[in-house]
Amino acid sequence: MTGTIVALNSTVCDIRFEEALPALFETLVLELPGRTLTLETRRQLDAGHVRAVALGSMQGVKEGMAVRRSGARIRVPVGEETLGRLFNALGEPIDGGERAFGTYREVFNPSLGVSEQGGSAAIYETGIKVIDLLAPFIRGGKVGLFGGAGVGKTVLLMEFIFKSVALHHGVSVFAGIGERIREGHELYAQMLQAGVMEKTVMVFGQMNEAPGLRYRAPMTALTISEHFRDALHQEVLLLVDNIYRYIQAGQEISTLLGRIPSRVGYQPTLSNEIAELEERIASTPGGSITSVQAVYVPADDITDPGVASVFAHLDTSVILSRAYAAKGLYPAIDPLESHSKLLDPLVVGERHFNVAKAVKETLVAYRELQDIIAMLGMQQLGPEDRLKVMRARKLEKFLTQPFMVTESFTGRPGRSVALADTIAGCEKILSGAMDGVDESRFYMIGGIDEADL
Repeated sequence: MTGTIVALNSTVCDIRFEEALPALFETLVLELPGRTLTLETRRQLDAGHVRAVALGSMQGVKEGMAVRRSGARIRVPVGEETLGRLFNALGEPIDGGERAFGTYREVFNPSLGVSEQGGSAAIYETGIKVIDLLAPFIRGGKVGLFGGAGVGKTVLLMEFIFKSVALHHGVSVFAGIGERIREGHELYAQMLQAGVMEKTVMVFGQMNEAPGLRYRAPMTALTISEHFRDALHQEVLLLVDNIYRYIQAGQEISTLLGRIPSRVGYQPTLSNEIAELEERIASTPGGSITSVQAVYVPADDITDPGVASVFAHLDTSVILSRAYAAKGLYPAIDPLESHSKLLDPLVVGERHFNVAKAVKETLVAYRELQDIIAMLGMQQLGPEDRLKVMRARKLEKFLTQPFMVTESFTGRPGRSVALADTIAGCEKILSGAMDGVDESRFYMIGGIDEADL
């Protein structure tokens, strides 16, 4: 059955059908010279017309062209054949390799029911000191990396891929949404060089592509992850860079579909769209999906409605600080703003909880004294306060760490530090055992033993 394009607006088409209308989210096919354009039905206007979003370039599309119904929704390849491959949001390979796959799966799947979900509140160790100590990841949980432009979100995500393969022997699925393809190519080249690409799948909805493709990219990556979890019973690390671009793509589509905008111009369906995506990220007794999502914070405003809509779904929030980046403290994670639901003595144990609490209390005391230090100097502080400041500065530096992915830029070998070593190191600093060691010795090291060398 075919329809006819009767109106065009940017990447949206109104199409007339004389017979039955296509279902919502059904794909439509438009044959153009030298290529095929896929459209997705998003709205039924009346008894004879639908509004569809183009999943590709609209160049060459005109009124009066015939559009064919496919009778199906978007289906993407899944399974072990996808490992080491790069795909677009439609599941088409973009790496020049084999284009035929044995198993396909529809991208629209309901979230798991409560009875189907499983797993326990266990720590997913990353080997990154500040995260494992103060904002531990939950195995099968959802993590948000919040930060403005240029504070290190993408570098952290790249490091998690390396850690996933090295520490957990799992599968990584990377979704690049609305980001520069140059960055994606660099990531691909680095992963090939490091030998981890064979356990990774990459899905891209590029910055220059239609909003429909950028909007579908995380769904494609999630569908591939679900197959590894359900059919192959594997531990999957799903990385999304950047979830805010997904929100923006939905905002563009909503405007083109003629919906009245909500707060700050966001789509009125914002909360629902985020929930549809986030609630599919879950664990079963046989496998897990641990998701790490970079969230761009516009103008460093953490209260922006687009950013705030993601918070409700997260188990761990990691806040990247421009002030820490300016001081050269990398990863530039704010240890006081970042938090995790897992940081509970019943889950992580009394020792871990008490050390994390003492570290935060010491850093809070240092932050409160910074104005006095700036105006009057350290000499005006009492002996007890001077000791707190000295230990806080050592803790700040000890919680920095060189990454595997930055070795070629910094010349510093990357470090992966076990949680037990991080706790032991912080205990030594807090107890005063390291008071005689210069604070510069703690900067960009692994375990605390390196400060004594």
